Amino acid sequence: MPLHKIIHITETTTAYFWHITEDVTSLFRAVSLKDTSLFRLEGMKSSAHQRGFLAVRMLLQHLGYTDYDLTYDEAGKPHLSDEKNISISHSHEFSCICISDELMGIDLEKLKEKTLKIAPRFMNIKHLANISKEQQLQKATVVWGIKEAIFKIKNEKGISFPNHIFEDEFDLSDATCAAELKFNKQIEKFNIHFYSVEDYIFVCAIPN
Repeated sequence: MPLHKIIHITETTTAYFWHITEDVTSLFRAVSLKDTSLFRLEGMKSSAHQRGFLAVRMLLQHLGYTDYDLTYDEAGKPHLSDEKNISISHSHEFSCICISDELMGIDLEKLKEKTLKIAPRFMNIKHLANISKEQQLQKATVVWGIKEAIFKIKNEKGISFPNHIFEDEFDLSDATCAAELKFNKQIEKFNIHFYSVEDYIFVCAIPN
């Protein structure tokens, strides 16, 4: 299936979504992979993971890039050859990439009951007071996405979701909020944008 959705987050930050309906063979035949990517693909035991990996390359091709334009540093952070910032996420039937002139991180999560069950482990559950069960699930998924997206930007060993990343109070209708990373005696602030995409939550964090 072609490109599913485009979200213009800021003037210089855009997210692209691929709905994965193809099998591994179809996707593999449609992309060109460098040797290191081929090696990574062959090492993946799950076909879902392989499809997500290949769908990211389909998105790159849609935007005029190829797998050869994408590299990863020692920490596993992706980089583009033209020095634009890129962040990548995939979940179940969707892959997403975000490209920006700014530093940013993204996360895409399918709405699932497990996220709400483990919410006390990663967030302040006062955020879930006085709202419906459906809203609690959406809000917990947004918070998880906030923490994942900020972690992708910083990617430092020792960062704890409940102990170091804090989101301000927000309403789901806001579609934006603020968050902080308090780590190594520093406080860093982030602007958060979040969206519903089918039965998924998409979050983008941009350093403030």
